[in-house]
Amino acid sequence: MADIKIGIIGGSGLYKMDALQDVKEIAVKTPFGDPSDKFVTGTLDGTPVVFLPRHGRGHHLLPTELPFRANIYALKTLGVEYIISASAVGSLKAECKPVDMVIPDQFIDRTRHRTDTFFGEGIVAHIAFGDPICPNLAQVLGDAVAESNLEGVDLHRGGTYICMEGPAFSTKAESNLYRSWGASIIGMTNLQEAKLAREAEIAYATLALVTDYDCWHPDHDNVTVEMVIGNLQKNATNAQKVIRSVVAKLAANPPESVAHDALKYAILTPKDHVPDATKTKLAAILSKYFK
Repeated sequence: MADIKIGIIGGSGLYKMDALQDVKEIAVKTPFGDPSDKFVTGTLDGTPVVFLPRHGRGHHLLPTELPFRANIYALKTLGVEYIISASAVGSLKAECKPVDMVIPDQFIDRTRHRTDTFFGEGIVAHIAFGDPICPNLAQVLGDAVAESNLEGVDLHRGGTYICMEGPAFSTKAESNLYRSWGASIIGMTNLQEAKLAREAEIAYATLALVTDYDCWHPDHDNVTVEMVIGNLQKNATNAQKVIRSVVAKLAANPPESVAHDALKYAILTPKDHVPDATKTKLAAILSKYFK
């Protein structure tokens, strides 16, 4: 099964793509518990891919409840080398309007209740994370968006994603603070995914789908649930087109990524000092270096 190099993390709509063929569902067990849901595997135009509904089908997991480590570790065991994370976000900038797509290149972490490393239990590693998004993968993703000619959708390359704890949305004071920091969008999930993907030596990029303006916007109080749901549906349709395009591009010319060797100089603990139980637990990540 370790031959699926492209993983997609997203919600409903993405794992129901009409173009997906040879569809199968598989359950993956990990040392970090069960992932959010079963994985959906298949092919897009002949290329093997795997999808994971981030919040579980039926959207029953809070952002804080997401089994981030299990999700990323499972993708690693399946052989994934590139992750595209499709995520609904709020906009912190007027120019990033609803249904636009943003490909951020930075994160600010405002979470406080989450585990976001595989390491510990007798092994220490410090990954470089100054550029948390793989720039080469982000370039391919942005090109796929640009070439999809989506009606009414503007592409924004770069920007900072504020990752907040949730599940409540920001106060207006917080929203205006984030704007003063120059942030572009706000969400609740991608920082932990990006950090764990880097530790697992998987290239990672975010396809951020704007649903509405955050509460800083003077028209925010006029936003209805129906409007947000409508934008979510448009975003899901648009994301399917982009995903199909980016998968084709990655299959034709998989980019190099610094993420693929992220642990080369990051592990500080000598091999003979690492407990055998920890080596076994992290085998999918450490086997490259602990042969």
